Amino acid sequence: MERLLSADEVAEFLGIPVATLYQWRHKGCGPDAYRVGRHLRYDPATVRAWLQEHLAVERGVG
Repeated sequence: MERLLSADEVAEFLGIPVATLYQWRHKGCGPDAYRVGRHLRYDPATVRAWLQEHLAVERGVG
């Protein structure tokens, strides 16, 4: 099992500011996150799947 990623790590992976990640979460359009205590954590597989889906839609494939 892979460890869960922090918002900082996901933002770095996606090449976006952390604030954008939080805005996406608020709008319901970013990758799903889990609240662990006071912290948001992301499953790496979920982030990769969200990215693939997002890229496919941008390319007109999905």
